Amino acid sequence: MSFTSGSSRWSDVGLATAARGIATCGDLLAATTLTLALQSSGAGGSAVAGVLLAATLPLVVLAPLTGRLADRMDSRKLLIGAGLAQSAICLGLAYAGHPLLVICLVALLASGLAVTQPVLSALVPAMVSPADLPRATALNQTAGMIGVLTGPALAGFLVGGFGTRTPLQIGAVSYLALVLAGLLIRTRRGGGWRTVPAGTADAATVASWRLRQDPLLLAMVATLAGVVGTIGAINVIEVFYVRETLGASAAVYGMVTGAWTLGVLCGAWIFARLARRFTDDAGLVQCGLLLLGGCCLMVLVSVTVPAALLLVPIWLVGGMCNGGDNVFNNVVLARRVPEAARGRAFAAMGAAVQGAAMVGYLVGGLLLEVTEPRPLIVGCGVAGLLVLLGFVRPVRRAVRAERARVTADAELATPVPAR
Repeated sequence: MSFTSGSSRWSDVGLATAARGIATCGDLLAATTLTLALQSSGAGGSAVAGVLLAATLPLVVLAPLTGRLADRMDSRKLLIGAGLAQSAICLGLAYAGHPLLVICLVALLASGLAVTQPVLSALVPAMVSPADLPRATALNQTAGMIGVLTGPALAGFLVGGFGTRTPLQIGAVSYLALVLAGLLIRTRRGGGWRTVPAGTADAATVASWRLRQDPLLLAMVATLAGVVGTIGAINVIEVFYVRETLGASAAVYGMVTGAWTLGVLCGAWIFARLARRFTDDAGLVQCGLLLLGGCCLMVLVSVTVPAALLLVPIWLVGGMCNGGDNVFNNVVLARRVPEAARGRAFAAMGAAVQGAAMVGYLVGGLLLEVTEPRPLIVGCGVAGLLVLLGFVRPVRRAVRAERARVTADAELATPVPAR
């Protein structure tokens, strides 16, 4: 698969990761601000749920379109156009009053995110050599996690001190980081920068590429989506478990939620070193299964704690497993997908995960109406482990097929000695 020729372009990686971090901070800044604004205005739970759904649904529904867009159009034009559009939409949100208008604008904002995510994800492997891909992936993931950590905290401070308009205006400025990155990044994809000339056999292969054609990738993405769908409800249940069941303060709740994100950051760097040693994609996928099992196990263990602070080390370990699995998944996908189809591949994986997460949120919200948080967390952990066990056989089958293919290719490439 195509990576950069020569040395890695770390300046481009720095620009891409900085843009992702700043834009992610803007996304969370806007989402948290709007949630606080709707709740304080008495709009009700349906309006808040509508905003959350509007912020997620376009990432799932538009994935087939935005993935192709990321592969076929110049990445510079997409980053500049999407960044300017998101900036204008976020500025409009600062002055929108009606909940229905807010929801519509949030959906448009998420549509821009559905474009920029696969563009940036597919650009990073083109900036570095194969040996440097795990490190670049860890950097990219770190930037996103810093944005996730910073956005909500900044929103709480700004809303408390300045109201809702100022944080949304700042969010509008944050999206200009995508525009600046688009102007400064030298690495480009799509449009006239395609690596595969149109009309060639390779171009036909890229055009017909589908995730389901690669059994190993399909097994990896399906397993990830299945586990996310079952344990994803913990994101809805967690606040009630920590605040009500364990009786923790808002400050302790913030520490608990931040612990998982901090674990993701640590796990990305720890397992990026390990990923560099694996030339076998099948081995990385199998290690990913173990890490997903660690996430489920930590969710299950969390129900045993008598005090909320004891969740912090548990969530740190769970986050580390999560971060390591993210790195492995991105490395495997970048290695196995033709460079000119990576936008579609990253969009497809993102859509599968986001769609599964939406199911988890919905199920968690509905079940909270009829039962307590603790048994729901037990159910999430057990269901995640059962789903993971259910995927063990398909993954092993895909691994065996992959290793048989690699062996056959090696035998074909071995020259036959002359007699």
